[in-house]
Amino acid sequence: MDDLLTDSVEWRAEKARVPYREALEQMEARNRAIAEGEAPELVWMLEHPPVYTAGTSADGAELLDPRFEVVEAGRGGRYTYHGPGQRIGYIMLDLKERGRDVRCFVHSVEGWVIATLGDLGVECWRSEGRIGIWTRDVDGREAKIGAIGVRVRRWVTMHGFSVNLDPDLSHFTGIVPCGIDEFGVTSMARLGHATTPEAFDEALRQRAGDFLAALSGKECALP
Repeated sequence: MDDLLTDSVEWRAEKARVPYREALEQMEARNRAIAEGEAPELVWMLEHPPVYTAGTSADGAELLDPRFEVVEAGRGGRYTYHGPGQRIGYIMLDLKERGRDVRCFVHSVEGWVIATLGDLGVECWRSEGRIGIWTRDVDGREAKIGAIGVRVRRWVTMHGFSVNLDPDLSHFTGIVPCGIDEFGVTSMARLGHATTPEAFDEALRQRAGDFLAALSGKECALP
């Protein structure tokens, strides 16, 4: 489904799973079109079939059991897993029009996801020195519920975030997620807050205005 999030930002929400390589090709093409002024900015919500993706800092020693296809993603970060039950948000925005501040962009994406999960009953936070979105797992320990990984080319952003709604958490054991092995991975369903992709997308959309406003620079209060 394609419609407008704002006058300049398109919102697309997929119901069918999109293979990772296909999504990567589409994202790169849209990045070029936005940079050349030939297409509007885009927030693209979707899920992938099971895949491990390698960021630019990926360490081969952290690929423990490559039971699924491994794809070089071109984004920052290390190895991540994507698969059914995990909602992905790919964000293609023109930072030339939004402050040219990559750090503010990443901080704002984190804040958008944290606020959305809070609206759905899951308290989350950033954790200094650890990439991702963190929460308290059923055993009381911190665990990752979402990942952030971005790339900026010609000042247009690519990639974005993933949130675990109800994936098969055993699939994460094939890698060291984002290079962090001392903490586990959790999901909304595991925490007793099961939700549908449609409900998550709608909650995220309700917070989109705050996210885009933060990119003005005036509201990007970095810690």
